[in-house]
Amino acid sequence: MVIGLLEAKINIPGARSLKDKRRVVRSLKDRINNRMNVSVAEVGSQEIWRSAELAFVTVAAEQKIVQQRLSELIKILEFNANFLLVDLHTEFL
Repeated sequence: MVIGLLEAKINIPGARSLKDKRRVVRSLKDRINNRMNVSVAEVGSQEIWRSAELAFVTVAAEQKIVQQRLSELIKILEFNANFLLVDLHTEFL
């Protein structure tokens, strides 16, 4: 069993309030949950309205599958017009 963890920091330049930020984060979480077998949680910067820290976790029997899921997830994060990807950290457990 392999657990893949991806931590991402994003900047939301269009957010003018926490409500705007939460709308962007919720939209991203919904899109990921609909397309992939990945759990998502906001883990930091919860009261800062222009940034978010998100954690994504996936589990599979083989590391190859986990790597494929995380690679697809990174593509989604890199090519999103609603926010800028600031930092990424990937870990396998």
